[in-house]
Amino acid sequence: MEAFAVDDDCDDPDVCGSHLLQLRASKAAAKAAVDDAHPVAELNEDSVVVEDAGKCADLNDERNSVCKPVIEWVLSGGKGDPHASEWFADMQTITGVDYMSASKDDFQRLYFCSPPGGKACGTAPCGCSKPPCNSCFGGAPARQLRGGCSSHPHSIECKAPRNTFEYNGQKWPTYTFEGGQTMHIFAIGDWGGMDGTLNPIEGRPPLIAYAKGSKKGPSVFPRSRMYPRNPAMNCKHDPLIKCFENEGGPQCPYGCGYVKGVDDQAQLLVAQAMKDRARISDPQYILNVGDNFYWGGIEKNCGTPMDSISFTAHHQFDQIFEGVYSGKGLDGKPWLSVLGNHDWGGRVFNNGWDQQIAYTWASPRWVMPAAYWRTTVEYPTQMFSVDLWFLDTNFQDAHANDEDPDHNICGPNNPAGATCASAGGPVDKDSCPSWFRGLWEQEKAWLTRTMEESTASWQIAVTHFPCAQDGQGGSFYRQLRQEYGLDLLVTGHRHDQELWAYNDRRNNMGGLTCFVTGGGGGITSESSPNPMRKYEWYGEAQYGFFDITVTKERLTVESINFDGKVLRTAEVRPHQGSKSKEQTE
Repeated sequence: MEAFAVDDDCDDPDVCGSHLLQLRASKAAAKAAVDDAHPVAELNEDSVVVEDAGKCADLNDERNSVCKPVIEWVLSGGKGDPHASEWFADMQTITGVDYMSASKDDFQRLYFCSPPGGKACGTAPCGCSKPPCNSCFGGAPARQLRGGCSSHPHSIECKAPRNTFEYNGQKWPTYTFEGGQTMHIFAIGDWGGMDGTLNPIEGRPPLIAYAKGSKKGPSVFPRSRMYPRNPAMNCKHDPLIKCFENEGGPQCPYGCGYVKGVDDQAQLLVAQAMKDRARISDPQYILNVGDNFYWGGIEKNCGTPMDSISFTAHHQFDQIFEGVYSGKGLDGKPWLSVLGNHDWGGRVFNNGWDQQIAYTWASPRWVMPAAYWRTTVEYPTQMFSVDLWFLDTNFQDAHANDEDPDHNICGPNNPAGATCASAGGPVDKDSCPSWFRGLWEQEKAWLTRTMEESTASWQIAVTHFPCAQDGQGGSFYRQLRQEYGLDLLVTGHRHDQELWAYNDRRNNMGGLTCFVTGGGGGITSESSPNPMRKYEWYGEAQYGFFDITVTKERLTVESINFDGKVLRTAEVRPHQGSKSKEQTE
């Protein structure tokens, strides 16, 4: 098994090389773009996705030469292999039959949609046990619609856009929560681990960095732990992988700070803490600041139509999101979301970021209708409201192609010919930085205009990059606070938990309270979660989430550790900006 070959803070290309998994995936993606091996899809009423009906062929077709020998081996006795149930775990969902009953055509369908071992078929079969044979969801339940869509099918929450960014800047319908109970908002970021049971398409490698990462559900990505004031302690990616492989032990350097039972299941621990608190707090919705799937978001090329969900996206959402954040207090609650730099691809821009936006219309609770958007939440019984803005600030990781290869969406790890033109994204590597910068400039103009018009009791902005990182040294956020009355900034990206109270010495945003909630556990934290090493921490915790209690008079912001303990609290009072409209009752 091949591990990742570089950490996320690699400074020495000769030592760290390049990100092996991303490179292999990029090369495969470039080839797939030429070969057109996996056509795009469209929704129908009975399944999530139907592949392009014009691309079926017999197993003997030359486009199926890679998968043919494997399928023939399976049919000649491979079904009896002790690992068969693991290899063919997706068979029932994709074909509607179990692998022991599956025909040759059913196996071709499986290897087209979710190829075990990467031995993909280039076409769907023309016949199968449960047509349509070009569907990757022959055994999946009918797509669940968001409430109200049967009567308002053309509204923004029910109708996918014709192009990816058609809804940029638009307002999602208002949420209304009646009652006099205490109202809560949860916030989390950088939470989505690797899906080790995904069978990637387009020749991409599995999302497995260490042996135990092949299990169902999320696996934490071992990043690095760096010590600017003591570089001799730096723990890069490969040593940290050894810590995961050996569950700590003598081969794990002190600088890695690995804590068995915490680092190796961080996402699940934070999720459990959320479930435990949700049973009591009953949050009305969750603010999601991005980096939803490591390493590089949805593991396929951009360009799937917006009214379609690929099997790849379905599998990752099922394993990393739907199967993790559930239970009393979380079921059915909206996840109001933005993209992080890793959702765009990490070190490339042409991964399936558009599928995260498209999932909005395939899920009753995932909400990410555009790259930037807004909504209002009203609490009529208690006579107050909240305006929320969701921003894409990933221009800060979009540099010239020859710059900073380890922190650059537009960098040299992109394959030759990379493009997301069909999805409305960057056309090529050269224009990529200006595309992201242009997006941010659009957002700034939109943000100041709509924030000035806001009459809500509270104004909250949600984005991925951390407090004060606005490309202007914090001055733009300071302007939003002082002129337009922004009350709270919710961020992530840095992999820890940091509550910046309005009067903290590090807070240069004009009294704006902010927090970083990048400790969701999809990736290892900035520093060791060992509480005996707090002196190395930036904030109050390494893994966790936030709980915001919201009333008309105040926001109470609580930083919750992965074990459920409240580590820090701050209160926020409404602020009237100099250019804000008068707030209404």
